[in-house]
Parts: sequence; structure tokens; C-alpha cells
Amino acid sequence: MKDTVVVCLWLATLLTAGISCSKTPESDQVITLSYSIFFPATHSQCEAAAAWTREIEANTGGRVKIDIFPGGTLTKADETYNAVVSGIADIGMSCFAYNRGRFPVMEAVDLPMGYPSGRVATLAANAFYQTMRPRELDEVQVLYLHAHGPGLLHTKKPVKSLDDLQGLKIRSTGLSAKVVSALGGVPVAMPQGATYEALQKGVVDGTFAPIETLKGWNQAEVVNSTVDCHQIGYTTGMYVVMNKAKWEALPEEVQKVFSEVSQRWIEVHAETWDSADLEGEEFTVNRGNQIFSISREEAARWTAAVTPVIDEYIQEAQGKGLPGEQAVAELRKLIREYRARVQ
Repeated sequence: MKDTVVVCLWLATLLTAGISCSKTPESDQVITLSYSIFFPATHSQCEAAAAWTREIEANTGGRVKIDIFPGGTLTKADETYNAVVSGIADIGMSCFAYNRGRFPVMEAVDLPMGYPSGRVATLAANAFYQTMRPRELDEVQVLYLHAHGPGLLHTKKPVKSLDDLQGLKIRSTGLSAKVVSALGGVPVAMPQGATYEALQKGVVDGTFAPIETLKGWNQAEVVNSTVDCHQIGYTTGMYVVMNKAKWEALPEEVQKVFSEVSQRWIEVHAETWDSADLEGEEFTVNRGNQIFSISREEAARWTAAVTPVIDEYIQEAQGKGLPGEQAVAELRKLIREYRARVQ
């Protein structure tokens, strides 16, 4: 009997040891994710994204490791969204405008609504998404959005009025191309990464972009002047999204960390955009470039010129069964609210 008990205890010990050796606690598994970012590594928005990854890693106790691929080294800017959907990249940051027509509701964010700052644009973009919840983003997990300060016109020769802009070739993206056309320029579509060389070689005469690009993308080296036309300031909505399957595979407590940190990083990117605009302005002025302000009368001309762009968006969206009128009304309301709150 004693021998039988000893044998049973020995077998039980072996069985228990086998189970403990074959099972790895979930908390010990490191989840490694790839993150494709179109901004160069030195850009302030890429630095903000890198800080987000460090916060995720710290708040999960090292259970998550995120490898950043900046400057389009994993996926090109216009391929990032599809790469996230297909799983080539686990997380991606890029612009809705780089896939024109793919995000018909979110495109409204980029309209020339007179955004006064990157903070207002970023807060409005996130609130807009939460209100509208467009189905066009259902195939990914949206972590958060951000958007730059007012898009201004930067040119190789001074533009002080609408008349000076006529016929100039202007780099633009998405709906900003329609803005250029409405103002009498010739839009030339290209991402930020190609703009410096295009300006340098004279392929384009100018670019519509936030003033931060003059430092963040070194474009102050290849333009001579900026016209402050914030009255028609557009923005470019940008997404940070995760592959849906990867998101659903995350433990619930890890998902909670992603959600909480992402919510805080909306403000981080908002402040980063405004700081970058100030740095861009200082950078271009120190290089001897000029910044022109347009008069109230001239601003009215620019505003009247771009109004059809907004009207056309509404009509096209409504024609597709999408809430174009609601989208524009919601954005106007959000811009007013956040302008009053944060300016």
C-alpha cells in the first residue's frame, strides 16, 4: 500500500511539473507590434508618436513592445492604411487625404473651414469622428486622430493677393487641391516627402501647408514667402489606427492601456502642432523669408472663392447617401466651440 501511495505521488509530481513547464503565463508574453509613420524620425509629430509608444510599453509593464518605422520605411504614406488593414503594419499613422475618396465622411475635416490652430483642428477632428462614427473606418481600430494648424500658402515669389496666385503651380493634397483650383492656382498632388525637391527644382511654385512644414520638412530653404490666409485655413486629418485582428487579440487590460494613453495623446499632438507652427514661423523669418497678411477685404475674396468647395462637398456626399450637410454643420459647430474654449 505504501509503495502504491509513493508511486501515485511520484506520478502526480511529474504531471504537475509537465503542466507548469508547458504553460507560459500570459503576462510573460511580450506582444511585439510594428508602427508605420510617414513623418521623418526628426519631425515633432514622429517624436510625439514615439513618446506614445514608450507610454504604452511602460503602462503595460513591458508586455507590449512597439517598433517604429518612420519616414515611410515600412509603408509609403498613401499605402499605410491598406497596410494596416492587411496586417503588413500593425499600427499606422498617415493622412486621410492621401487616399482621396476612401474616407468620404472624414474628408469633411479637411475643408477650408478657417481652422485657427492645430489644437482646435485636432480636438474638432476627434470629436467629429466620435459623433459621426463613419463606417469607412470600421475595418480598423481607431486609436486617435490629430490635425495640423491652418494650411497657409508658401511660395517662391510673393503672393499678396488673389491676383498674384493665378496660374501658379501649387503642391496640394486631397481637398486642398480643390482649394487651389478655386483660388485660381494649378494643383499638383504630392505628399510632403516629395515637396522639398519639387520646390527646389521648380516643378511647383508653392505649397499649401501649415507653417510648421517650413522647419519640420525644411521647406523654408526653398520658398521665399508665406501669405497668412488663415481665414480659409484648412487642415489635414491624420489617423493612428491598428489592425483589427491584432486589436481584438490583445488582452482586455492591454486594450484599456491603449485606449487611455491614446485619449491623453490627443492633447499631446494638439500642443505639438501649435508649438511646431511657432517654430516654423520663427525659422522662416530667421532665414529672411517674408510673411504677408491679407486685408479684411482680400480675405473676403479668398473666402468667397473657396465657398463652392464646401458646397460641392455637401452635394457630392448627399448624392452618395452620406450626411454631407450634417458633417459640415457639425464641424462648424465644433470649431466655434473649441475656438472659444482654447484660444
